[in-house]
Amino acid sequence: MAGQQFQYDDSGNTFFYFLTSFVGLIVIPATYYLWPRDQNAEQLRLKSLRRVHGRCLWYRLRLMKSQQSIVPTLKKAALLFGWAVFLFLAYKVSKLDREYQEYNPYEVLKLEAGASIAEIKKQYRVLSLKHHPDKGGDEAMFMKLAKAYSALTNEESRNNWEMYGNPDGPRVTSFGIALPAWIVDQKNSMLVLLVYGLAFMVILPVVVGTWWYRSIRYSGDQILINTTQLFMHFMYKTPTMNMKRLVMVLTAAFEFDPRSNKEAIIRPTDNIEVPQLIRELGNINVKKKEPPFCYPYSLKARVLLLTHLARMDVSENVEEDQRFVMKKCPALLQEIINVGCQLTMMATSRGGLRAPRLSSIENCMKLSQMVVQGLQEAKSPLLQLPHFEEEHLRYCISKKYKVRTLQDLVSLKDSDRRNMLRFLGEEKYEEVLAVLGSFPYINMETKLQVLDDEDSNNITAGSIVTVTVTLTRKRMSEMFEKEEDAPPPTEETNAEEQGDAKTNKTKVWQNKNKGAKKAAKSKKKKLTKKKPVTQQQAKGDKAKQANGNVAGNDVAAASKAEEDDLSDKGSESDEAEGNKDSPSERDEESDKQSDTEVDEIAGDDEEEWEALQQSIQRRERALLETKSKVTHPVYSLYFPEEKQEWWWLYIADRKEQTLVSMPNHVCTLKDTEEVELKFPAPSKTGNYQYSVILRSDSFMGLDQIKPLKLEVHEAKALMDNHPQWDIPETEEEEDDQEDSDGIEESEEDEEDND
Repeated sequence: MAGQQFQYDDSGNTFFYFLTSFVGLIVIPATYYLWPRDQNAEQLRLKSLRRVHGRCLWYRLRLMKSQQSIVPTLKKAALLFGWAVFLFLAYKVSKLDREYQEYNPYEVLKLEAGASIAEIKKQYRVLSLKHHPDKGGDEAMFMKLAKAYSALTNEESRNNWEMYGNPDGPRVTSFGIALPAWIVDQKNSMLVLLVYGLAFMVILPVVVGTWWYRSIRYSGDQILINTTQLFMHFMYKTPTMNMKRLVMVLTAAFEFDPRSNKEAIIRPTDNIEVPQLIRELGNINVKKKEPPFCYPYSLKARVLLLTHLARMDVSENVEEDQRFVMKKCPALLQEIINVGCQLTMMATSRGGLRAPRLSSIENCMKLSQMVVQGLQEAKSPLLQLPHFEEEHLRYCISKKYKVRTLQDLVSLKDSDRRNMLRFLGEEKYEEVLAVLGSFPYINMETKLQVLDDEDSNNITAGSIVTVTVTLTRKRMSEMFEKEEDAPPPTEETNAEEQGDAKTNKTKVWQNKNKGAKKAAKSKKKKLTKKKPVTQQQAKGDKAKQANGNVAGNDVAAASKAEEDDLSDKGSESDEAEGNKDSPSERDEESDKQSDTEVDEIAGDDEEEWEALQQSIQRRERALLETKSKVTHPVYSLYFPEEKQEWWWLYIADRKEQTLVSMPNHVCTLKDTEEVELKFPAPSKTGNYQYSVILRSDSFMGLDQIKPLKLEVHEAKALMDNHPQWDIPETEEEEDDQEDSDGIEESEEDEEDND
């Protein structure tokens, strides 16, 4: 058996192949992921947002960062250098000579395979005379010719070449290693061993260990585990947490402690600037001795947060630290909400634990809005708009206009709005309208049902209730467009406008369910008290409502014509009824009615089945799809980072101050989003009044609350003998039964014959 031989690359040619492949595997993916995105596209995006978001702090910081940052340039330079090395190595490899060539004596003699001995001798004579060293030929070529001639003329050598590819017989199997020979040279052994040990025994373990110990300190939402435990402790300790207490708990997070987070900075000037800000703010519980509220980092973060909410001017160093604190606050508040939900679930499942009150969780949501907008809780939501100051609010809350919310401002007529905002110039007024028009208006529709049940509309005690909420986002500018596009009033629409004058006073976003229900009840009462109305009178009343300003003679003429038509139709119906006196026709009619009822029931079942299948498909798509969390940029004058519009959607019992369903953080509402909220129905029967609540995490004054009535019935008793357990006998069993009966009958007949 042939031996084995390992050969290192003495010339270094194969090492270039390895090096080229290695550099290519690094450069190609790095270019795809690290190459800076098109700066022109970002500039165009910022340019399109300039009209609305031009005064926002995050917008101005983004412009400065794009102008001053050299990181994209360094990335491009590093990637271009990598590509230059890769192309150089590829060029080097293309110029390398092929060292190994398969030996073929026929090619050496320039003959076709299978040539005869005579042809081989003749060709060898010609070529040997040409390449003989004595006649000025190539000696190496002459030796190749001699070897090829002997290999093809000697029978043993020819057989070896045909069997093993070598005239000398089987040779040693060699394995080439694409590393230079100097790496395994004994002179360089200590250096190679030192580099190997340093790379794989020092650098690699240190890098992996550092990454591991840093990663285990954070949760999946990139919040420190110690911070989550801190929030858990205080949420359980104080179930009812007011806003002041919540601010203290939020700013005690370890993200603001320099010992836990290197991004947090304690400056020497803090001993001078922080006490000065405390004196300006007033009472902020400085003397609180409870740790960690008394720690310097917590006190500083609290001061920075309160100065942000008060929109106070601070120095450059304090402003830089303030931006760092504000960027962390939304994620930390979301973590507090998650902790509150976990405690609520634990208290519901185990019992005996104190669950956080609904007001504590809602205060977290309000504080998130306050942080993004830079406003205190008691301030007017109109201060979110540009050019609005405290002194300007007196124009809005006057007796004439009574504008206190953004919705009130939108619902005003353009002339009244311009007159009220007369303190603004024309340019500033247009900017205010552009910003106000970019604010979101959410249309919320709810559907209550019990999935995976025979009667999805019947809610029984303990069943899992699913509330499907459809959210449709619109811009408030569409309200302006509706007002501008409204057609001029005509004589025909005057009566309708007068009749709907009261309903038009209510805003578009106000809930009309109560009024509609009261009107429906009053209509029912009136209908029961009044005498039965004929068809002629009903149509006459409709004609009067449609033409309120038409003369009385026209109405009378129209009513007469309708009476004539009805009399004709009545005579036709009488004739038709007279023709249906035979019993056979009545039976046919009853059969048709029963068939139609069966078809309607089957149609309802098919609709329920389709709805169930659609909900299942929707859930599967939701699991597979990953929607982008980039929705719409938030208009925030004082927040240092671009924030996307996100919402909290949940169901609560506001009377008991408890959560019914856990808050769903809707982060993908760009145009329309469908969210399913599930909760167990109460164990006792009766009527329950819940609320479906939608809260923004960025805007103040845009929250919505929609009532949700729940009528819980008794659960159906379990059936001992349910039809689904009555398994019918199969055809084979029936055949066996028949065969056995036949055998028994034949045996009886034989006995009788005997």
